[in-house]
Amino acid sequence: MHKIKSATLFFLLIVVLCTICNQTDAQRYKKNKYNLEIIDNINDYKHETDKNNSAKLVPLLDFIPHLKTDFVYATVHNFTHTALYKNPRAYALLPTAQALKKAANILKKKDLGIILFDAYRPYAVTEKMWEIEPDPRYAADPKLGSGHNRGIALDISLYKLSNGKLLKMPTGFDDFSDTAHSDYMNLDKEIIGNRQLLKTVMESCGFEQLSTEWWHFYIPNPNNQYKIINLSFDTLNKYTIYN
Repeated sequence: MHKIKSATLFFLLIVVLCTICNQTDAQRYKKNKYNLEIIDNINDYKHETDKNNSAKLVPLLDFIPHLKTDFVYATVHNFTHTALYKNPRAYALLPTAQALKKAANILKKKDLGIILFDAYRPYAVTEKMWEIEPDPRYAADPKLGSGHNRGIALDISLYKLSNGKLLKMPTGFDDFSDTAHSDYMNLDKEIIGNRQLLKTVMESCGFEQLSTEWWHFYIPNPNNQYKIINLSFDTLNKYTIYN
């Protein structure tokens, strides 16, 4: 009987401790004016990644050696006409990176590589974008946060590995017209074929495509398990180098 009581008390103690830990985690992250939990400092980021390896933002170049980047948001040559961030590096959550690696391996057999325009971006950038273009078809509403803020969204296109030339696509990046929609069909067969190839390969690796942007792909986020991050590239770059 004494042993049974001891086991019961030990079990109850574990339950209480787990409850306290969960409550502490729930209260750990700041909430913004939209009641969204935001990871906005490196200590909270470390806390999250220490308990969940899938929450890490990893450098995509470590996974995909032939990945090209063209960070237009680090220049004035984007729809905001403003440089939205400095010193960018291609980061995504580990599950996103692993899925993209699968896609890159499939594309490599077709003499194709991936060029990336944007991956992880800080939440503050999403807020700036919404101020300029408050249209949910083309910019993420800060009330919800973006897949880019969570490290699960990518803006990409394709290029030929053999000569470095970009494949013809319906529009350039960040074109806010119907032509950029994934189902727009008044196009040359070659362009439709290139768009479909990109979509087919990415979807076969677990991505979904945004209907209004042929270049935008993301991995699902059931139950909002991936948190919103608001860390600058300078902070992430420094942290990644030493960890």
